[in-house]
Amino acid sequence: MRSEQAMNIHAFDLAGERLAALPSGALHWPAMELLCVSDLHLCKAERMARRGGEMLPPYETRDTLGRLEADIRSTGAATVICLGDSFDDRQAAEAMEEDDRLWLARLQAGRRWVWIEGNHDPGALGFGGTYLAEYRARALTFRHIAEAGAESGEISGHYHPKARISARGKTLTRACFLTDGARLILPAYGTYTGGLPWTDPAIRRLFGVGARAFLTGTKVHAVPVP
Repeated sequence: MRSEQAMNIHAFDLAGERLAALPSGALHWPAMELLCVSDLHLCKAERMARRGGEMLPPYETRDTLGRLEADIRSTGAATVICLGDSFDDRQAAEAMEEDDRLWLARLQAGRRWVWIEGNHDPGALGFGGTYLAEYRARALTFRHIAEAGAESGEISGHYHPKARISARGKTLTRACFLTDGARLILPAYGTYTGGLPWTDPAIRRLFGVGARAFLTGTKVHAVPVP
């Protein structure tokens, strides 16, 4: 990772492994040359249009893939883990435009690619890579939804956590990582993704005292969770 980018990340330890939260919402594990992203929700605009919802500009897939490509290049990742809900649903995956399919294939070329199954995209979807319910490496376990009472070293997504803080008279909302040193929840990486407040009971019940949030943006900022 280039030095100027390294200044904007936040390095931390989880289950004895040194990890780095990136400003984009991706997680880097340098020792394993591994990049992890969660909740891409690719092709969400297509799914919303199909179901008669709000019409959104159909560019979110390209924006998400562009940011992912930049993170892969900056980290030199040899392994990429997509931590579930990579597509907004199975039909959205099938409707992915050919240019975007080719772009994804180029990103996968020459590296290990692991798709973790999510609640939006269970099972194999016909793209390159390996499809798993969860992935284990050393002391870390990658799964889509955090499990109550899970062993130390669990990394998950699903909740799209967002922090709400006040600074200099302004209220800011940022997607964030959440950790208490035993488990980690990643923010949603996709361009069109909402979020759940970091104080929501569904999230807070998963963490012990002293939980921290790593706020995404141009630079990662670590703050205590209320």
